Amino acid sequence: MPMIDVFIPEDALSADSEASLMRELTDILIAHEGLDPSNERVRDVSWIFVHRPAVVYRAGKPAPAPIYRIVPTVPEGQYTGEARASLVKEVTAAVARAEGTSSDEIARRVWVFPTEIRDGSWGARGGIRHLPEIMESFGGEALKAIGKQRLQNKRRSDAVEILEAAVQSLRLG
Repeated sequence: MPMIDVFIPEDALSADSEASLMRELTDILIAHEGLDPSNERVRDVSWIFVHRPAVVYRAGKPAPAPIYRIVPTVPEGQYTGEARASLVKEVTAAVARAEGTSSDEIARRVWVFPTEIRDGSWGARGGIRHLPEIMESFGGEALKAIGKQRLQNKRRSDAVEILEAAVQSLRLG
């Protein structure tokens, strides 16, 4: 259930190209959460908020070409390092297709910030929603178990990272 903030400068894309990009971003982000992009229930809670900066500055001057900023936000536990890298690559390619250019040409102008909201901080329907219960709502107990496992994996990975940083600090100190 991604929430996506997309910053597209005014008149950067035609209406048809932009609509196609929004559909493609929805599919990409749902797939990266391990869910089925054709599932209408999942699609219904996948929202994109389009922001229209009148101008974007680069080096203190109006940018000579559109610069895009895309911030997909999901509950904690949905992204691994590999998933983030793949997501950035696919989103960049989707923006390139929408603009009618190559990924290599547009890569300097597309910024993607995959963001996870800490478990216990995702609010919806008037309350806090945790990843396992969110996943359960899309596929029952099987997806709930996957949500629990993802959260455990994320917490374990975070703990290892903190411990490795502490050990490194002790070695340097």
